[in-house]
Parts: sequence; structure tokens; C-alpha cells
Amino acid sequence: MSAAVNTSREAVVRAIQDLGVVAVIRMRDAAKLRAVVDAIAEGGVRAIEVTMTVPGAVGLIATLASSLPSDILLGAGTVTDVATARAVIDAGARFVVGPVFRPDVIVACHERGVPIAPGCFSPTEILDAHERGADIVKVFPATALGPSYIKDLRAPMPQLKLMPTGGVTLDNAGDWIRAGAVAVGIGSALLDAKAIDEGRLDVLTGNARRIVASVASAR
Repeated sequence: MSAAVNTSREAVVRAIQDLGVVAVIRMRDAAKLRAVVDAIAEGGVRAIEVTMTVPGAVGLIATLASSLPSDILLGAGTVTDVATARAVIDAGARFVVGPVFRPDVIVACHERGVPIAPGCFSPTEILDAHERGADIVKVFPATALGPSYIKDLRAPMPQLKLMPTGGVTLDNAGDWIRAGAVAVGIGSALLDAKAIDEGRLDVLTGNARRIVASVASAR
């Protein structure tokens, strides 16, 4: 891998860390995706993870990649195999997130110069993913763990870059950051399904502002 590719990958990781919030988008109505992205970006959430559970996700990523402002970082989520990783990267995803740890997916992403955040749960699995090159480790599902889990992991392993997903809310995001997370992944708490259905996208913008403020105050 060339130095230029490595630099690019590292720059994306730094951007995710600087932003501190990754919006995990799982929507039933793909037609509303762009409006939702615009609404949360207006509120300051500019790292967007379009999951493979969204209908036509790869095509939507391609459309967004060619039209979104350059300050919005577009990624793909729920990626569990090499073929899908290559497809979303070809479509324009600048980072890849998985719900599980698959070493071959890490290799495939790095071959294209794209950072990968695999999903891990146990300390052993998390360290294994880190040692195999994971750029960030997604701690998932973090719902039952709480911020103290992040603090406890990083006490003996401060080198870990952890991004809890699941259990992150608008109000507790800062607690995860204070515990040592480099960023948080947030889905339903940010992307109010009822508000989306009713076209009240200002609710999403307000939610985005709250979580960005929570992360900023923790830093």
C-alpha cells in the first residue's frame, strides 16, 4: 500500500475522531435518505453511515457520494463480507463499519485504502481486531455495557480506538467520550422514525445539535 493511501486512510480516521459522532442510518423509506442526511448535517453531524439494511444501499451510497458536500464523510455500515466491502468502496464509501469482526474484510478495505471499524464485544476480540489492523473498533452492542466498559478496557489498553454503538443517546454521548471513546455511533436516538415519517426534519436537526454539544462538552 502506498504512503498516499495510508495518509488518506489516516485522514479519514482523524476526521471521524474530530467529528466524534457517526450517524447510523437504517431507514425503511430510502427516498427520504438525502433529506435526512441534510437535516442532521445542518445540526453538525457530518459522518454518515448508510447501512446495508437500507433498501438499495449501495446505489444510494453512489448517488450520495457524487452529490454530497465535501465536508460530509460518507461511509457504509452492516458490512459483513469482502464482496460487499468492495462494492460500497467502489460506490464511494470513505469508511466501512461492520457489526462483527471479519479479518478478511479488514484486508479488503485496506487494499482499497479505506478505514474499517469492525464490531467487537469482548476484550479479547477487541484487541484481536486492533492487532489485525482495525482502524477503529466498534464496540457493539454497547447497550448493556455502559461507559465504564470503555474506561475499563482502555486502562490496560490505552492504544485502543473505540466507538461504542448501541446504548448511545442524545444525553449520554458525552459520558462515552469522557470514558475514552474516540467517537460514538448513534442511530434511532438521533434519527427519530416518527419525525421522519411525518416530515418533521427540524426534529432531527435539533437532535443532531444536542449530541454534538454533548460530545463537545465532554472534550
